[in-house]
Amino acid sequence: FVITGGNYDFVLKDLAKFLNKKTQRIPKGVYYRSDKLIMNSGKAEDKYKLDDAPFIDRELTKWRLYQDEYNISRKPYFYIMSGRDCWWGKCTFCSWPRMYPCFNFRSVESVLDEIGFLIKRYGAREIFDDSGTLMVGKWLRELCKGLIERGYNKKIKYSCNMRFGVLKQEDYELMKKAGFRLLKFGLESANQSTLDRLEKGIKISDVVEGCEMAHKAGLTTHLTMIIGYPWETKKDALRTFELAKSLMQSGNADLLQATVLMPYPGTPLWEDAVKNNWFYIDHKDYEKYDQREPVLNTADNDPKGVASVCGKTYTIFLTPKYIFRRFINMRSWDDVLLNLR
Repeated sequence: FVITGGNYDFVLKDLAKFLNKKTQRIPKGVYYRSDKLIMNSGKAEDKYKLDDAPFIDRELTKWRLYQDEYNISRKPYFYIMSGRDCWWGKCTFCSWPRMYPCFNFRSVESVLDEIGFLIKRYGAREIFDDSGTLMVGKWLRELCKGLIERGYNKKIKYSCNMRFGVLKQEDYELMKKAGFRLLKFGLESANQSTLDRLEKGIKISDVVEGCEMAHKAGLTTHLTMIIGYPWETKKDALRTFELAKSLMQSGNADLLQATVLMPYPGTPLWEDAVKNNWFYIDHKDYEKYDQREPVLNTADNDPKGVASVCGKTYTIFLTPKYIFRRFINMRSWDDVLLNLR
């Protein structure tokens, strides 16, 4: 039996019921063998409510093994997920909207209850909400209000993934008040034509403005960028590097990570790569889809040269201007330890 996506934990539970003859049919979203034939029970159903799932058993999943994350300032810390996976769900390179084709999210009350449990049971000091993009609007405002009313904002720091172009200054200010510390944003590229091809739905100006507003509110901004688009040259990649460098050295961004583009099977990017023969390697050699080397060629036929910009990106951390800004913004011993890491 192979569960092919969707809310796999619920599907697994229903499959176990079927195998124990407690239900009459295999749940949707499963491939299985019948005699010598491979059968498909149908497309996974969007009928499950995430609030019905129990909280993660942290002892079973050995939470202590996950305390070495370099970018977390306070320990012990825990990951949670408020939603599966990203309410935008259009980025052509991202596999998560294919794994979770129907976006689903938990109630604010459920999320607050789990945070309370982690504080009481484990003494949690930081939470990272790893939803592809945290919900915004009324949901976010209610979460912030709940964190403040329950006093959790005085006990933990809260971090999450976020999109540029969807928050206003008052949202950032409220998040800071509610105990938010770090927001991780997808910069991806400083070339507008690339952002458009990726269906990011943002402008370069949204990136700059978002970083400025988050910084003004006192939040830490973590940028993620991708190198090695098949339609970009090394010059294009360096333009992304320069934007990241200017944001980091100005103090409007604090951290970043760079990765080589991976065309994961099932994504629109992968389908385009197959159609247009963009591959630098055998496209079915999946063992090489691990970001150690480029999988796709580039517009100037220099994929390894373009990929080298990834390493160059991390030199920003060693520039005197960046180091100075980090130093003057340290406010606690936790900050000192984080910067040393």
